Formats: sequence, C-alpha cells, structure tokens
Amino acid sequence: MTRSRPGIARVRYHRRTPTWGTYRDEARTMAELKLTYFDFDGGRGEPVRLALNMAGIPFEDERIPGAQWAQHKDRMPLRAMPVLTVDGHALTQCNTINRYVGKLAGLYPEDPWQAVLCDEVMDAVEDVSSRVFSTMAIADEDQKRAAREALTDDALKVHLVRLAAYLAERGGEYFADGRLTMADLKVFLFVRHLRSGILDYIPADLVDRVAPSLVAHFERVRDHAGISTYYESRRRAT
Repeated sequence: MTRSRPGIARVRYHRRTPTWGTYRDEARTMAELKLTYFDFDGGRGEPVRLALNMAGIPFEDERIPGAQWAQHKDRMPLRAMPVLTVDGHALTQCNTINRYVGKLAGLYPEDPWQAVLCDEVMDAVEDVSSRVFSTMAIADEDQKRAAREALTDDALKVHLVRLAAYLAERGGEYFADGRLTMADLKVFLFVRHLRSGILDYIPADLVDRVAPSLVAHFERVRDHAGISTYYESRRRAT
C-alpha cells in the first residue's frame, strides 16, 4: 500500500501470476503506471482496471471519491478522468488509454483489421455513453425524463442493435480477433450499467428486449475467470 492523501484510495497492485492467458514479455519491463479515476467499480476507467488486473500488471489505482472531485479537477490535464500516468507522463482520453493498456495486457489485436474492429466498437460505446452521461447534469426532473426517454427510443436502441449486429457478424462471441479484447470489456460495462436499474427513465430491461445477444455476451464476459476473480477480490476488500 502506498502513502495516500486523506480520502483517496491508492492501491499498489504487485506483480503476480495471472489467472488466465500468457503474461506478455513487454509487461515485465514496462513503465510505472498509475490510473486516476473515480472510486467506484464502473465507468470509463474500469476497462483499464480490469485489463491490468487480469494480466497481472502492477499499477497504482488512485481512486477519487466523487464528493472530492472538484478539489482534484484542476490537476487533470483536460479536467477530466480517467488519466493514466506512465513514468510521470499523463495520458488522457479513455479509448487511447484502453488501446495502450490493451497492448500491454494482450487484450488488443495485433492484426490491423481486427484492431480497427475493436476500435469501432469502443468508439460506438463511447459515443452513446457520452449521451447518457450528459443527462446526469440535468437538474429538472421533467427535462431529464424527456431526454432519457428520447435517448431510449433513438440513440440507445440504434447503438444496441448495431452492436448486436457487429457481434453476430464476427462470430457471435467476441467483437474482434475471435477472443476477449478491450472492446468486450467496454461493452460488458456499458450493458451492466444499462441493466443495473440506476438510470431513471431508461428501462432496465432495454438490452434484454432490444439486443438479447448482448446479454449473453455480458454473461460470457462476466464469467471469465480473470473478471470474476477480480470482482470477488473487490467484494472481499469491501
């Protein structure tokens, strides 16, 4: 455990034998990594946490409580998170970080075409997720209801149907390279968020009704040994 500021969870994950796959040679001599993101198990920083933990790559997990975000905002390069610090250099943009970490963890395709398929899915999820996140700042409840109902009837359904089509076109199990990649982690977390029931005025059964194959994909990723082991360790820690 590293020294931390009061109220901020900083966890040093030490090198360990991964529970799945092959530990990439590059990871043995890689840079010092620190991920800075909100203190909850989800959102834009979570694919990075999952990937690094699954691959057994050591990193510092700096978790900022939401209530303390305002006092840390100005130290972020673009006043937003996640930020991945690599040997002291701050890297921004969640999908840029996903690609970098995916390469370290062996969760990003080496083939150029499969890589662009992975990117396509990550960017599609980011596009529609940003629209959902934008509604969280709406204070008026009637306006929030209208905005989220409009999203449900249009952008969310369009993106869910398209993602399901991508999955079917690419073999029905994973979104790129015929195996688990960062794209799968990003879709997994997006679907989990939609199905959680915490988004008022967006039906929790929307994915089940519109794109049931994404539910099967969600369950496949959820049950992956590396992911289930990570969340079990998180449950034990809390």
